[in-house]
Amino acid sequence: MTIMHHLDDATLMSFAAGSLPNTLAAVAAAHISMCERCRGEVAVLERIGAVMVGNLAPASIERKDFALPPALAAPLAPARTAQGEVPAPLAGIIGDSLDSGRWRWIGPGLWHRPVEVRGAGSLHLIKASPSASVPEHTHGGSELTLVLRGALIDAAGRYGPGDVADVDEAVEHHAPSADPDAGCICVIANEQPTRFHGLLARLMQPWHGM
Repeated sequence: MTIMHHLDDATLMSFAAGSLPNTLAAVAAAHISMCERCRGEVAVLERIGAVMVGNLAPASIERKDFALPPALAAPLAPARTAQGEVPAPLAGIIGDSLDSGRWRWIGPGLWHRPVEVRGAGSLHLIKASPSASVPEHTHGGSELTLVLRGALIDAAGRYGPGDVADVDEAVEHHAPSADPDAGCICVIANEQPTRFHGLLARLMQPWHGM
């Protein structure tokens, strides 16, 4: 697997700082588990953050019953890397197989499977037949699209398994399409609802929740 498209610097910094919304963090973690380059960059950012915190002046705590939350008191678990089509950070929420679960038809050659995640934004799987395309749209915030099977094509190039499209509201005319031979299955996180340009896509949006 040769990964050509990576998370941008701002996303990596937010992930390392723990400030990404849960939906975006799930996709970011999945990509990082598949990408040696991004794992290395996150490790550097975490070390920088640790040095910065270590240089802060100590503060007194008056409450005697104060304790760190369990999640912070426990040692950090080592990063898990992907072992199959479903990266380890996603396996617990979407299962181990991309072919299981219920898919809902949302348009010609397109199927949708929502994923429940706490917090703002949305997380979902999209399955596309060869050459099928998502209607043209813009974004109200950040959107991360990670290819899990097949390939995706947009104005920035071709994305294979492990590649991530990291876009935001600056991309005004986004209309990715599936590889004409292989189709694709992607996991997509949206910070805010997608803004479709076409009337039909806008009318169907409440039904599929993208």
